[in-house]
Amino acid sequence: MWLQARMYLLIALLFGILYGVITGLGAWMGAGSGITYLIIGFGFLLIQYLISPAIVGWSMRIKWVSEKEAPELHQMVAELAERAGLPKPRVGISQLSIPNAFAFGRSQRDGRVCVTQGIMKLLNREELKAVIGHELSHIKHRDMAIITLISVIPLIMYWIAWTTMWRGAFGGGRQGSGSYAVLVGIGAFLLYFITNLLVLYGSRIREYYADLGSVQLGSMPHHMATALYKLAYGNARMRNSEELRRVEGVKAFFVNDPSRSYYEIKELSQIDLDMSGTIDYDELMALRQKEVKLSKSQKLMEIFTTHPNMLKRIKHLSTLAV
Repeated sequence: MWLQARMYLLIALLFGILYGVITGLGAWMGAGSGITYLIIGFGFLLIQYLISPAIVGWSMRIKWVSEKEAPELHQMVAELAERAGLPKPRVGISQLSIPNAFAFGRSQRDGRVCVTQGIMKLLNREELKAVIGHELSHIKHRDMAIITLISVIPLIMYWIAWTTMWRGAFGGGRQGSGSYAVLVGIGAFLLYFITNLLVLYGSRIREYYADLGSVQLGSMPHHMATALYKLAYGNARMRNSEELRRVEGVKAFFVNDPSRSYYEIKELSQIDLDMSGTIDYDELMALRQKEVKLSKSQKLMEIFTTHPNMLKRIKHLSTLAV
């Protein structure tokens, strides 16, 4: 519940900032201008909500598959969706060789779950089931739509910053108004930076929440931990690939951040005590007894990422094991 509460507080804070900025602009520029900013701002939200599934589908090179084409995958998704109390999502296989999975859609009824060709070659059945449970949990929590909508707020702040600074520098108007406009623009740039960090924070929260959801749907925590471990290695091998650059803008939808994987391998190898390439129950329990300590650089780097630090994330999974 604490993860859910933090997400709701974050949404309230971000929309509070948006409302406050637009109301402030209305008071400074006149009611008409404020309403204009309000309409344009919510127009951005609506456009993002409508077109985001198409953008994700194009970037990820998805092929939607029938039950005849991928019977085992369909069965796995159907069983987990029933357990989660969800309509069965549309099932797709991305033609990307990057090992990963993702879910997206505008609502629970519009849910879509996809795996890449790479992940199907990398994980065993229980590990893949844990990952699909993670993705179905995103649909159940409706956080795909939430993260899509709140990610527009920094863009609105950026747009407000540029337009007000442009107005101040070249728009003319009464004496002194240009200086105020520039100050407003600088303030909006600062809010753009802050709201962007808040969106990234929300993205990290939802990953912890979906890991918990996967366990609640019946997956063992060490299977999810092993899947994350294998994904880190699989993604690290492709860190300079053209595919990785192609999906950079939508990597928040992935199970893990493929851009960070190369740097996470050293941390994760400390958990794999028998060097088997997996994280078994005993290794997860051993991690449960340890305190995870990150360097200042690791803590700082995590602030600017879409996914939690992998060691912290697997530590969180260890607390879910029984």
